[in-house]
Amino acid sequence: MPAYWIAHVTVTDTEAYSEYAKRATVAIEAHGGEFLARATRTVWLEGNERERNVVVRFPSVENAERCYHSEAYQEAVSYARNASVRDLCIVDGN
Repeated sequence: MPAYWIAHVTVTDTEAYSEYAKRATVAIEAHGGEFLARATRTVWLEGNERERNVVVRFPSVENAERCYHSEAYQEAVSYARNASVRDLCIVDGN
């Protein structure tokens, strides 16, 4: 059953965040993730607006969690931690 990784991001350091994005893409795709939305244009209706919003479909919640905890993704996210303010969740697709 598919799962969706949903991230809402405000980038504070473009250079470091671009390194995160490059490395994270490799890790996400290695775990079966497929980018459905990776955009800056968002119509925000409620809550805390973020400039960048990303939706990735994974084959399962377990694949998405394995990706997040993988060595490759954790290395990638080390570039994002001081370069952004992020909210990230995994949503079961059933």
